[in-house]
Amino acid sequence: MAAKVRIGFVGAGFMGQLAHIRNYALLHQECELVALAEPRQRTAELVAARYGIRRVYRDHRELLASEKLDGIVAAQRYTHHAAVLPELYRNVPYLFTEKPLALGAATGDRLVQLAREAGCVHMLGYHRRSDPATVEAKRMVDAWKASGELGALRYLRICYSDGDWTANARAAFIDTGEEPPPSPAEEPPPEFADDLTSWALWNATDKLVHPLNLLRHFLGESHRLVFVDVSGRLLVFASESGITATIEVTPYRRTVGFDEELLVAFERGCVRLRPAANLSVNRSGTLELYRDPGKGVLPEQTQPQLPWMDPMRAQAADFLRVCRGEAPPPTDAAEAAEDLHLVADILRARLEQPAARETLRADRAEHDRSWEERLSYASAGSGSSTALRTTSDSPVSGSKK
Repeated sequence: MAAKVRIGFVGAGFMGQLAHIRNYALLHQECELVALAEPRQRTAELVAARYGIRRVYRDHRELLASEKLDGIVAAQRYTHHAAVLPELYRNVPYLFTEKPLALGAATGDRLVQLAREAGCVHMLGYHRRSDPATVEAKRMVDAWKASGELGALRYLRICYSDGDWTANARAAFIDTGEEPPPSPAEEPPPEFADDLTSWALWNATDKLVHPLNLLRHFLGESHRLVFVDVSGRLLVFASESGITATIEVTPYRRTVGFDEELLVAFERGCVRLRPAANLSVNRSGTLELYRDPGKGVLPEQTQPQLPWMDPMRAQAADFLRVCRGEAPPPTDAAEAAEDLHLVADILRARLEQPAARETLRADRAEHDRSWEERLSYASAGSGSSTALRTTSDSPVSGSKK
């Protein structure tokens, strides 16, 4: 039997616990949970005790100086990546962080270069690629493209709502009320440095990189922006080979539940993928396949049976394969940097339109209202809004970590 992968963790916040540490603990036959770096002492002790982590350190420098690890899972706010990741790159062969890679595209490009120079393989947490429903959807799309049995691929569409991505996972969150110490955060690029545009960049980066990355995954090639309406609700792209793709950004909102759909359309068939909510447990997304061969043959519509594997646990298994040298990252730092460039293009295109700043102010007001409603709902449902509060400390610096 191969030796277990030795994993260390940097950060035990909301995502650190529920998206990551929990899932590596479930994969204990493949990996050893060696150590945790977390400055909140009581939080660190309780998390380590729950998940069987052997040693606890106050910060990542202590961990790096004391442990020899195969990989590190660093669940930090992405606005802190620029300060933390360069040191991790130099000291570990494999690194996992949440998406996005950074706030600004130039910072993302710099991190890509530093990882390459250090020889560190950096996997980003685009967990939708690991969802069993996505894996099967991608397999079918590639097969249809190769065979041509349903004609040419001609259209892709993603529509997502502002829903409950936590899937009630916060009920298992250990929150001692300790505040993390201050940490240097990445400043926005000069072109987005005022209060409104810096918020808009944070909001767009946090929300758009997932659908942008998923579009590229199914297209199999890069895409460029060709249209954005001033509200930012409709984005239109063209791929390198001329395939049209669209993203519909929160046309409606759900306080309870989660809705997202990817449509991949061929001339005579389509794939409909509905990814699982981010923190679902033992549930993948769902998949529907439609074939219409014509010539008097009845169309066929099927829903494949998928493994009871949630996307975050599947993602953890993917990172262990990366650490063993069995597979490349589903998304590496270089590809994640491309997403940041597209986000900047989208925001620039919005800002060039009349009444752009007015629509951004309306976006921000709606975001704040939605957040207050979600806090109220969580408080009414659980008696406390603490766990939900920790998922986004600030609408400017923003974090799900």
